[in-house]
Amino acid sequence: MWIREIFLGFLGICAGLTVAGGFVALITLLGVIPRLASETKTMKRAILYENFLILGVVLGNIVSLYSPRLPFGFPFLILFGLFAGVFVGCLAMALAETINTFPIFFRRLSMRKGAPFIVISLAIGKGIGSLVQLYFGR
Repeated sequence: MWIREIFLGFLGICAGLTVAGGFVALITLLGVIPRLASETKTMKRAILYENFLILGVVLGNIVSLYSPRLPFGFPFLILFGLFAGVFVGCLAMALAETINTFPIFFRRLSMRKGAPFIVISLAIGKGIGSLVQLYFGR
């Protein structure tokens, strides 16, 4: 019976490493880190950003696997939500930019002006939708 549990544990670790590796590969392929580093003019620290990305993936796997209670309170939850939202927003925009979503969309609509307003309104709508979901249910 214990051989089965060892095998399942090993299989779970392998699956977690595969998913984490695929996520880091996606981030690398999209070029999120170099793009953010170049936009903030901190390209010298790009390796530090990549190390923190890997640390975040490892800690995220640990939290997902063991579900520890973190006694930091509501302010930490707000800070975590802010950082997670910024990360997801940057990831979504990098993916949209990589597959040229916005230029194709604007060309099909024959738009010459107003593109920044549409992108900003999409971001504001996403934020308001997240807040509505947070406060009014699932």
